[in-house]
Amino acid sequence: MWAFLNSSLFLPILLYYHFPCSVSSLYSSSCQLQGQFHLNELHKAGDVILGGLFQIHFFSIFPDLSFTSEPQQPTCHGFDVLGLRQAQAMAFAIDEINKNPNLLPNVTLGYSLYDNCLNLGIGFRAALSLASSQEEQVKLNETCVGIPPVIGIVGDSSSSSSIAISTVLGLYRVPMVSYFATCSCLSDRQKFPSFFRTIPSDAFQVRAVIQILKHFSWTWAGLLISDDDYGLYAARSFQSDLAQSGGGCLAYLEVLPWSKDTAELRRIVKVMKKSTARVVIVFAHESHMIDLMEEVVRQNVTGLQWIASEAWTSATVLQTPDLMPYLGGTLGIAIRQGEIPGFRDFLLQIRHELHLNTNNVNFTTSFGDQVSFDENGDVLPVYDITNWMWLPDGRTQVQSVGEVKKSPLKGEELTLDEDKIFWNFESKKPPRSVCSESCPPGTRMARKKGEPVCCFDCIPCSEGKISNVTDSTECTKCPEDFWSSPQRDHCVPMETEFLSYHEPLGICLAATSLLGTFFCAVVLGIFIYHQQTPIVRANNSELSFQLLLSLKLCFLCSLLFIGRPTLWTCQLRHVAFGISFVLCISSILVKTMVVLAVFQASKPGGGASLKWVGAVQQRWTVLVLTCVQAAICTAWLVSVSPAPYKNTQYYNDKIVYECVVGSTIGFAVLLAYIGFLALLSFLLAFLARNLPDSFNEAKHITFSMLIFGAVWVAFVPAYVSSPGKYADAVEVFAILASSFGLLVALFGPKCYIILVRPDRNTKKAILGRGINS
Repeated sequence: MWAFLNSSLFLPILLYYHFPCSVSSLYSSSCQLQGQFHLNELHKAGDVILGGLFQIHFFSIFPDLSFTSEPQQPTCHGFDVLGLRQAQAMAFAIDEINKNPNLLPNVTLGYSLYDNCLNLGIGFRAALSLASSQEEQVKLNETCVGIPPVIGIVGDSSSSSSIAISTVLGLYRVPMVSYFATCSCLSDRQKFPSFFRTIPSDAFQVRAVIQILKHFSWTWAGLLISDDDYGLYAARSFQSDLAQSGGGCLAYLEVLPWSKDTAELRRIVKVMKKSTARVVIVFAHESHMIDLMEEVVRQNVTGLQWIASEAWTSATVLQTPDLMPYLGGTLGIAIRQGEIPGFRDFLLQIRHELHLNTNNVNFTTSFGDQVSFDENGDVLPVYDITNWMWLPDGRTQVQSVGEVKKSPLKGEELTLDEDKIFWNFESKKPPRSVCSESCPPGTRMARKKGEPVCCFDCIPCSEGKISNVTDSTECTKCPEDFWSSPQRDHCVPMETEFLSYHEPLGICLAATSLLGTFFCAVVLGIFIYHQQTPIVRANNSELSFQLLLSLKLCFLCSLLFIGRPTLWTCQLRHVAFGISFVLCISSILVKTMVVLAVFQASKPGGGASLKWVGAVQQRWTVLVLTCVQAAICTAWLVSVSPAPYKNTQYYNDKIVYECVVGSTIGFAVLLAYIGFLALLSFLLAFLARNLPDSFNEAKHITFSMLIFGAVWVAFVPAYVSSPGKYADAVEVFAILASSFGLLVALFGPKCYIILVRPDRNTKKAILGRGINS
């Protein structure tokens, strides 16, 4: 399995990069080691050696370079307990494997573990030392065969160091398995063919953090990152995934300096303090957090909800009584904890798969978690969600409150036990962290200019539009015949308006119409009962009966204007109105013509005029004049018929049901014809107004035509200016007013004589008045 190391280039090139060769000429046969790196090392001999790079110290100090003397070795300080535990775990696992004769019979594993001091330079030196060994002299004429110095390296913990180291070691297919390098860039199998890791990629961790944000509806957060590949790639993935999920926005993005730059840290903490974001996400290392928290404490920035990446979520150095007032309640993404025996099984799997194929690795740990890898060699994530509890006695406890895991079938799943979470706030509840509060139904979001999409104003929906969900981006127009509710959160049927029988105005008009019809019936009854009396016979009883019947129709046709318009009522109302009034006016016209003819007949030689106003001629005249109006109505209905119409122009939230006349010309001709007959009747009656008293009906006709004309002249502007149902009310009023005017003016005096002054209802009285006058 190590055949790929049988290359004549592997050892000489590593020696070229790592050791200064002492050669007297280009053709020297060996390289001499001029010096060694003095690195913190834990070593155990064995037939096969595994290398390891661990973070035993936080900080390192490099001496100044004078270039006049040999530089001194760097020194490390700031002890990291967690890094030591990880190194001891590897040593323990190797010891366990060596104790079990069934695992690697006749092979003893050894290890060389180095401290990288959280520094790329030191980690790189350690990796090259592992890959090329520390032999004092290397003969170049020997072939590179046999067991290499190390068969693989466990580490590095830093993404930046892993990128740099695996870039070089990958050229020679030296396996490198990291336990803590999470940068998503390391999933590129073309750039890092021999790099593997037992920790999920940051791509999974970023999505886990976004799921937590969405779970608590935190849409406004700050992001702090370290100034390395770990932080920069995490920020890139976070911004991309956050935008795709639509789950929130970043209030700020700040890069934490590696060195303790007090001025820059002060500026960053001021940004945090000024921001309205209550949630702070940190993708950085413990060393960054130590420097940052010093400034946070100095400026006393409290009331923040911290979300920790796996790089510092278990950092005991931050879980101190001094820092817990600020970091208490922190939610963190932690790598699933397990027992040491489980780690032994995992090492065995890695030992069998060191030929760089992890796609088919799939096993279950002793604590029940399924472990498998994706197509990029990344282990599918199983994260614990941790919570930093600040206990009443001042102690700190980090507890698991949930998990995020990804499986090939179900995808990524977040599980949280909110009852167990400690919130470091007075309310003991999750904080609100939003740039703008949610827009309730009835409003829409309007983004604030120059600010992230999470910062918006809530604009009420305009009339006729609604939004029925929270945080709607637009308002939806209500369907036809519907209007927005006062709250603009749902559509309601529009109010309908028409002249109804159920409203006071409609009731009054209908009652007046029926009252007029009743009066006509009463007058007709009186005339029928007294038809043999002189005053009835002298006033052409047949035309009087016909006139009363037509007035009845005029009163009744007004009922067609009340109620919800339909096609037949719209067509019938104007036809009935036009024909009824023409029948009425034509009867009056004939009556006036009879009065003039009788007067002319009373003059010498005027008897011939009576033959033109006989009973037959009277009937035919009325019939012909009425048929003309019927023809006008028929032409109107056939061409452009009146029809019901839902008018929404008058009111936005109300439908006005009305009848459109269809043809304005047809309606105008109908009115003009009625007006022409009325005018003609008025002129004839006016000419006969001074006839003897026995023929004084002409005065009554003149007066009735004046009332009729005045009513309908006033009707036109009132009708045009009245909206909706009031236009119908105006027309009904005009019909009733003109009808009552005709009824009272023509039949009122006669009924008065018949009922009140019967002594004047005699032939002698009528003739006597005529002689006296």
